[in-house]
This record gives sequence, structure tokens and C-alpha cells, in this order.
Amino acid sequence: MHTARQRQGTSRGEQRRSNTRTKSRARQTPAAAWRRFHWVGLCLSLLVAACSNMPAPPSLMPMASGPAQAATISAYHGHTSTVFTVAWSPDERRITSGGNDSTVQVWDARTGHLLLKYSGHTGTVYTLAWLPDGRRIASGSDDSTVQVWHATSGQRLFTNSRHTTGVRALACSPDGTRIVSGGNDNTIQVWNATTGKRLATYTGHLGSVWTVAWSPDGRTIASGGNDSTVQVWHAMNGQRFLTYRDHTAPVRGVAWSPDGTRLASVSQDGTIQVWDAKGGVTC
Repeated sequence: MHTARQRQGTSRGEQRRSNTRTKSRARQTPAAAWRRFHWVGLCLSLLVAACSNMPAPPSLMPMASGPAQAATISAYHGHTSTVFTVAWSPDERRITSGGNDSTVQVWDARTGHLLLKYSGHTGTVYTLAWLPDGRRIASGSDDSTVQVWHATSGQRLFTNSRHTTGVRALACSPDGTRIVSGGNDNTIQVWNATTGKRLATYTGHLGSVWTVAWSPDGRTIASGGNDSTVQVWHAMNGQRFLTYRDHTAPVRGVAWSPDGTRLASVSQDGTIQVWDAKGGVTC
């Protein structure tokens, strides 16, 4: 009995305290309410300010607008038909170009002004190469010739007519002493860059040769063409030591890495392949 009265008294006391707190909140003055509102607003303002200095989530970041638009520095309009090949001079001051109008034209890289027009070919000019001294240019044409001429005067120094069909590829050795050319006759020929004497002939391809490149040390040459292969061979004797066969369509370009350990090749199969220049294994 005594315990029941104690529990009843405790319940009544708790009810009175609860009623007191409720009445106290109800009697809050307008000033107190305003202070509470102002405090909440201040906290929200600080939170917004802090968030404004944080990076936006990736989903809210502005999307990139794509590659920047390049600006034209100069333009040259001297050719009368399709232009197939272009090459910078070693000093970067001149550009030479050749094309379907059978001419090779040398022009100022900064202004676009014509400096020289070479008209020694009788067919489309498909390939060009400056010699490292910057004084001579080699050009290859559908007229089956490789011609080497003076870059300033246009004087022809010699003509090689050993290809039986059009010449499609040219490259100068790093030391400037030799020129390699490839053509539609499936052959690659190495020449003395001063005398025009033929030094070696390579006949490993089964189709037109479209690209040739010297290794950085000048000892080997890589070539590619319509037989879908890249072949690497010794420049002095024409002995092949590697054939790369992973392309499924004609090879249109090949380039050595600066250290001479890898080759990159491009093909009409839509791929660019990088591979070990000694083992032929794709990297």
C-alpha cells in the first residue's frame, strides 16, 4: 500500500515538472525567439561560406569544351593541285612541299613567301627529305627518279633512275652521307648522298614500298609497304634480320624511337603498333 502511494506521488510530480517546462517555453519573449532564429541563420551562413570554397563534386564540374582551336601562323597557296608531301628544313626557317603539279616549292615558314620552285620532275612528287646540312633536298617522284638539288639555287646535283616505277619514300641517314628510297617496284635502294652511287639494294618486300626510316645510329633501316609487313635490315649489305607481321593491311608509316629500341608503325588496318625493334614483340 505504501509503495503504491509512493509511485502515485512520483508520477504526479513528474507531470507537474513537465507542465512547468511547457509553460516556460510558451512564455518565451519575442526577443528570445529572435535570438534563436538569428543563431540558426548565422550557422547556415557559415556553412554556405565554407562549402563555397570546396571543389564541386565531379558530377557538377563543368565539362571540358574539347581541344583548343589552333591559330594559323602562315599559309602557302603556290601549288596548283594536290599536295602530297611536306618537310621542314633543319634550321626550321623553310618548308618544302611537293605534289601533283610535279613541282617542289621552298617557302618561308614564317611569312609563306615562295623562295624557290624546283621543276625538275615530270611526274607527281610523293616524297621529300632535307639533308642534315640544310643545303640540299632530295625528292622522289612518280617519274621513277630520285633527284638531289641545291635548296637555294635549285641546281640539280644528280638524278638516280634505278627505280623502274614511281618512288614513294625517301629518308636521309642521320650523318647525311646516304639516302634510302623505296618505290612501286618493290625495291629499296641506298645511295651515296654526294655522288649518287648506289650502295645497296633490298628486295625483301612483295609489294610497293611506302615508308622507310633510318635507325638513330644509322646502321639499320625499317621499311613498310603494301605487303602489310615491316622489315628491318642492315643498311650496308641489305641483309634482313627482322620481319614484323602483325598488321593486316598495307603499312603506310614507320618511325624509330629516339633510343633505337622500338618502332612504331601505322597501317590501313586502322592501328598504330609499337614493338621491340630487335625481337619484333609488340610492346
